[in-house]
Amino acid sequence: MKPFIRTMKALSDPNRVRVLKLLQEGELCVCEVQKVLGLAQSTVSKHMKILEDAELVDRERRGTWMIYSLADNSESTYAATMLSELRHWLDNDKQLNQMRKTLPEAAVLRDCLIR
Repeated sequence: MKPFIRTMKALSDPNRVRVLKLLQEGELCVCEVQKVLGLAQSTVSKHMKILEDAELVDRERRGTWMIYSLADNSESTYAATMLSELRHWLDNDKQLNQMRKTLPEAAVLRDCLIR
């Protein structure tokens, strides 16, 4: 039951659901998530840790950057099922659609910071 509860708790926060929906567009670093959601870096990092512990996201270190993506091969049946279902949900959410529009601007920020 613990993996199920961990997955459901991770999905119980609207900002974490927003992050998962944004990651459907492609990988993101913490600074991009921070800019799009308008949250502090420490808050975003905590959210990402919860999503990672629930096996909903994967992370990869690139230099000083931590890059996140949706988990491809989660061993958690619950996480894999929820990620699959989430792809079809909330596509008409106005706030999410607005956030999607700001992703290119956030990506420019990452490109500038990496150089």
